[in-house]
Amino acid sequence: MSVSVTSHEHFKGILRSTKVVVVDFYADWCEPCRQIAPYYEKLASSINSPNDFAFLKVDSDAHQDISKEYNVSVLPTFLLFRDGNVATKVQGANPRELKKVIESIMREMELLGAGAGSSGLGGDVWNGAAIPKGYADITSEIEVKGCELLNADEDGGAVSVLFASTKPSAIDGKGAQDWVQSGADDQLLLFLPFQSSVKLHTIQLTSLPPSDDDDAPARPEVIHLYINRPRNMDFSEADDTDPTQVITLEPSDWNENGTANINLRFVKFQKTTSLIIYVQRGHGDAESVRLDRVRLIGDAGTKREMGKLVKVGDEPGE
Repeated sequence: MSVSVTSHEHFKGILRSTKVVVVDFYADWCEPCRQIAPYYEKLASSINSPNDFAFLKVDSDAHQDISKEYNVSVLPTFLLFRDGNVATKVQGANPRELKKVIESIMREMELLGAGAGSSGLGGDVWNGAAIPKGYADITSEIEVKGCELLNADEDGGAVSVLFASTKPSAIDGKGAQDWVQSGADDQLLLFLPFQSSVKLHTIQLTSLPPSDDDDAPARPEVIHLYINRPRNMDFSEADDTDPTQVITLEPSDWNENGTANINLRFVKFQKTTSLIIYVQRGHGDAESVRLDRVRLIGDAGTKREMGKLVKVGDEPGE
C-alpha cells in the first residue's frame, strides 16, 4: 500500500533508501485526486518489494515545501523517481498517462528481478556465465524504454525480457515466454541506449532453443556490433556499414547454461553510449534465431539525467 509522507525529512529518507519511488501529490479538496486515488492504491498494493519500490502520497497543502521543490502546480501530479532523480512526471487525473508510469515501473521491476505480487527480488541476479574479475554486471545501465528490436516474432516476449535478472524459464522447463525469436528469417537487430557512457568488456548471450523440435530456432552464429549510433539501423544499413566488431560463435562457445561469453576488443568500447547487436546469421539452416538473455559486463560511468515526460491535463482551458 502507499505511505503518507509526514515530513520533508521522511520524504528525502525514502528517496535515499529506495531505488524506485512513485509519488502522488494530492489535496483533500481535489475531486480529480479522489477519483484516481483507488487506481493508485490498487497499483501500490499489487507490488510488494519494499526495499526497491515505494509508493508515497504527499498532501500538497500540508507539505508545500516539497510541492514547491518539484514544481507541482497541478493536482494530482505523479512523479516517478529513480535513484533519487525524477524520471517521469504526469500531471492531472489521467489514467492513460498514469498507465505509462506503471509500465515504466514494470520495466524497472524486470531489471531488478521483481514481479507484481512478489515478496521480494526472488534471489540473486542470475548470470549464465562467470563475470570476469575486476568488472561488474552493468545491464541495469540500459535505458530499457529506448530499446528497439527489429524482426521479432510476435510469439516471443517483449524486448525487456532479455534484460531480466531472473533465470530463463527454459532452464527449468517452464513455459513462460521470457525470450525473443526472429520472425521472417534468422536475423535480429537490437538497439540498446545507455543511461551513461559505459566501458564494455564482455557480452553474455543466452540462447535456449528446444532440442526436440526440427523447426526450432537456432542459436546466433554471426554477430555484428555497432556502437554510439543515435538510433537503430535497418538491415540493409547494417549490412552496408563496417561493424565495430564481428563475432562468429561455434557450438562449443555455448556453456551448460546455454550462454556464450563474448570478449570484446575493450579498447574500442571505452566510451559507449549505445550498442547495436546485429544477429546476422544463426547456426545451421534454421529459419529463425532465439535469444533468452543479454547481459553486459564492464564499468559504468557517471549517469546522465534521464529525460522527463511531462503531460498536462485537467487544467483550466484544457
